[in-house]
Amino acid sequence: MEKYDLIVIGSGPAGEKAAIQAAKLRKKVAVIESRGVVGGVCVHTGTLPSKTLRETVLYLAGLKQRSVYGVVCSLKSDVTVSELMYRTEHVIQQELEVIQNKLTRNGITVFGGHGRILSPTQVVFENETGQTRTLETDVIIIAAGSRPYRDTAINFDETYIFDSESILKLDKIPQSMIVIGGGVIGCEYACIFAHLGVKLTLLEGKDRLMPFLDHEISDTLTYLMRKNRTKVIFGDRMEKLEIKDGQVCLSTKAGRTLIAEKALFAMGRVGNTANLGIEELGIKTNKRGLLQVDENFHTGVAQIYAVGDIIGFPSLASVSMDQGRLAAQHAFGAKDSRLNTLLPYGIYTIPEVSIVGYTEEELNSQGLLYETGVARFYELARGQIANDHDGMLKLTFCPKTKKLYGVHIIGERAADLIHIGQAVISFGGTIDYFIDTVFNFPTMSEAYKVAALNGLSGIG
Repeated sequence: MEKYDLIVIGSGPAGEKAAIQAAKLRKKVAVIESRGVVGGVCVHTGTLPSKTLRETVLYLAGLKQRSVYGVVCSLKSDVTVSELMYRTEHVIQQELEVIQNKLTRNGITVFGGHGRILSPTQVVFENETGQTRTLETDVIIIAAGSRPYRDTAINFDETYIFDSESILKLDKIPQSMIVIGGGVIGCEYACIFAHLGVKLTLLEGKDRLMPFLDHEISDTLTYLMRKNRTKVIFGDRMEKLEIKDGQVCLSTKAGRTLIAEKALFAMGRVGNTANLGIEELGIKTNKRGLLQVDENFHTGVAQIYAVGDIIGFPSLASVSMDQGRLAAQHAFGAKDSRLNTLLPYGIYTIPEVSIVGYTEEELNSQGLLYETGVARFYELARGQIANDHDGMLKLTFCPKTKKLYGVHIIGERAADLIHIGQAVISFGGTIDYFIDTVFNFPTMSEAYKVAALNGLSGIG
């Protein structure tokens, strides 16, 4: 029986980083990947494909908008999904090579097949031909990821009705589409297809998009989506979704009837816990099949850890990487550190949204005195050059000490810009940093100085 110090089940961002961290600690590591190809959902059907598709759509939308610069461009009307995904295939292959090279360079063995935990020290995997092998190990890290949640009452035929992964298999761009769910994934895909000229209807049961966002950012996103021909319906839920006469027909609890060519069901994800053997070991899961872990990502069962999307919120590739790294460190006693709680969120809608730190609502709930400072992107020279008249950057801070509490951005390069604010919050900085610092001109980063000066004028 082959013996390893660590076996990782899953090779997405969490599993990859866990394996590499253990290898750096001179441990013998094996990774079991059910796809037979490393990368996980992040590379194959999730983050990379959807974000690359978004960049393609932005490029095409940019062609249509270049009359701003006195250039008139036209785009063929029958562009297909396969053409839009052309760049995606190149990105995936290049990323796969990078990941595989990292694993090989660190001496990590990769087994292609399904992994099942027999005991805290034994894992069996079955390859594509049905052959099985049992491996012995000291530590197990589960990083099997998640998949889209599918309502059992819905027929996901992948011709008319799709989930957030099968939507990438669309044969052609439809004239109309219904998106059920106004969370991160639902909003991202709604923006992508709306910018391709699809008539979009988004149904969200809550009273606003992504309530964890600052209310101004959420409201601005709603306004801009509606401005781009997306019908957003709040406070109503799906009652029935069926196919009638070659179209999707959705009935809502409030009595609405929505009809479109295609429908995307985006109501969260469930953990890939089936056939892992966790039930027999007593590892706890919630109703979505997500594993429960402590602050060190330990499942409570022997030397078995779980990281990444399979443990649920926040289900971000960036966070999953650190979870994997920290779990491996803890498992082998290398370092007793905790995941940094100051997490930036990047939401790849059109326009982009990114946040870090406290919102106004959170500060109010804690009874903390605060002030805000806002920079509108049309105030920036770079904003004018980029033709971003709708973006904004908002700061929340203490009016007495000027300590920065949070940064909330919607607009051009928001997910990149957020890290400036994240660094200042991490070091307990104040808005004086933005005021006293020279920023390159013209840049979008200058928004920090404009917002800080705006906030300072409110307490002056």
